[in-house]
Amino acid sequence: MATDSSFSAVFFSSAFAACFAEVCTIPLDTAKVRLQLQRKTPSLPAPLASATVGGGTLATILCIAREEGVAALWKGIIPGLHRQFLYGGLRIGLYEPVKAFFVRGTAVTDVSLLSKILAALTTGVIAIVVANPTDLVKVRLQADGKANTVKRNYSGALNAYATIIRQEGIGALWTGLGPNVARNAIINAAELASYDQFKQMFLKLPGFTDNVFTHLLAGLGAGFFAVCIGSPVDVVKSRMMGDSTYRSTLDCFAKTLKNDGPGAFYKGFIANFCRIGSWNVIMFLTLEQVTEQADAFYAVSN
Repeated sequence: MATDSSFSAVFFSSAFAACFAEVCTIPLDTAKVRLQLQRKTPSLPAPLASATVGGGTLATILCIAREEGVAALWKGIIPGLHRQFLYGGLRIGLYEPVKAFFVRGTAVTDVSLLSKILAALTTGVIAIVVANPTDLVKVRLQADGKANTVKRNYSGALNAYATIIRQEGIGALWTGLGPNVARNAIINAAELASYDQFKQMFLKLPGFTDNVFTHLLAGLGAGFFAVCIGSPVDVVKSRMMGDSTYRSTLDCFAKTLKNDGPGAFYKGFIANFCRIGSWNVIMFLTLEQVTEQADAFYAVSN
């Protein structure tokens, strides 16, 4: 991912790649959010139960499409793009400068895994503090329509931002910031540091070059690590953003553990892996290609 381009060039390249990946994979993210928000509701009548307690990822996607229309799978796409433009651009755009700060003159080929993790944790925190309002609106739009959650009936992303500020105060836009910071710092570290590490490792093996196949394998590895490590905080984040009855991150964690058991923290795991794995592959492949073209253009123009 290293590049000689300016921060602004990397920011916009990263933002474009993240937005493109978002458009391609948001149906999987909508299914993941719905699965994560499920609670044990054995007393619900059959019609409601069918809408709230389903099978896996595919069953959830089909259920949403059948009962709410195919367009419902892209609920939250506008704030999703807002989020990826800010969050994706900042976390990746800042990664190389922050990594350089941590290594302080060490050769790029000698950067330790610890330095990569610290850099990714730092950029993840900075980026999500800025982008949290977009994440909140995205989750609420995706959650709206479930039979066992509060129906807010936002007409769109801008209406959601305005309604939240009017009814709950501007501070409510940072609801769930605690688990969101934890989730995104952890997942960003898992994605960026592991992608960086996998790519560096593959390029040292015979037969591997800096090409699409290497980027594909590194992206899949990054996605798998991100889901395994980040799933519990992702569930807590989704539940806090989707349901305002939780008092705090700890309260949400404790109630989820008590009411639904430890397995609840990996609800939607397959959907999450399908989403994050495919998202990482699409995003990193797009980013590498866009960056390569941008670097070529930069070299020619100078």
